[in-house]
Amino acid sequence: MSPTCRMELVCPAGTPAALRTAVEAGADSVYCGFNDATNARNFPGLNSSREELGAGIAYAHARGARVLVAINTFPRAGAAALWQQAVDDAARLGADAVILADLGLLAYAAKRQPQLRRHLSVQAAAANADAVRFYAETFDVKRVVLPRVLTVQEIAAINAEIPCETEVFVFGGLCVMAEGRCSLSSYATGRSPNMHGVCSPASHVRYREEGGALVSQLGDFTIDTVSAGTSAPYPTLCKGCFAAGGYRGHVFEDAVSLDAATYLGELAGAGVTALKIEGRQRSRAYTRAVVESFRRAVDAQAAGRPIAAGELRRLTEGQAVTVGAYRKAWR
Repeated sequence: MSPTCRMELVCPAGTPAALRTAVEAGADSVYCGFNDATNARNFPGLNSSREELGAGIAYAHARGARVLVAINTFPRAGAAALWQQAVDDAARLGADAVILADLGLLAYAAKRQPQLRRHLSVQAAAANADAVRFYAETFDVKRVVLPRVLTVQEIAAINAEIPCETEVFVFGGLCVMAEGRCSLSSYATGRSPNMHGVCSPASHVRYREEGGALVSQLGDFTIDTVSAGTSAPYPTLCKGCFAAGGYRGHVFEDAVSLDAATYLGELAGAGVTALKIEGRQRSRAYTRAVVESFRRAVDAQAAGRPIAAGELRRLTEGQAVTVGAYRKAWR
């Protein structure tokens, strides 16, 4: 792909209202999920009923946008019918694609809903050309969402060898685990982000004051301690502060967000088809601000104009940003 090709902007829609906001703000596609364990953002107050999603698809289509339905958790033993029904319902409601991770569910979708376009979720962790080709050739997957562990050069190498599209993340939260393989939250809370769709569920989060400090906990684990009057980040184990080997701080990952706006030209040159914004748990105000900013950035990149950088810093974790693995200086 030429560095001046216009890439597809794929935007989060955690609620029916957020779907409308993302479309109004300039999304080419939105991704969303049903309000059950079939998607990886299964939190109270998020996602859509079947009726709501049907209305959302009609709204998006009337305005030239596409709807991708995330059915990207792994079916639990003895409960696969819930995930299979989600695939059938997405097809019935007119979704433009489903985003799947599980091999069995991919096989089901390919057999039962062959007309429904299939995308491979980042949860599947397909991080090399052989893995991507397997999904494309076995299940006719049309697009693969690549894990957030690859450099631009590695993405280009994969695209040179595969028969399908690639989609990469350009803004939002970062996860330090190999995609689809997180066990930290399930260890602390008994709820798996990969099977139940919940990472660090709010029902297990507690805050308490101790010795003039604010202590945050997830389950029985203390995640952070901050001075009184200081805002505490949401307690997730991967971004907690711990003491290890004489060091105290963010042992696994800093509280920082991905912002790859300045890498759009390089990603286009690497053959990327679509750019993904993370944030289905965020507010409509966040959705509108981020989508509008990246709409301007994508249009500027396609037209060969300079891209403004740093305008979304106020919406990031800790007001700090990184380009993540796209520039993997630590290797």
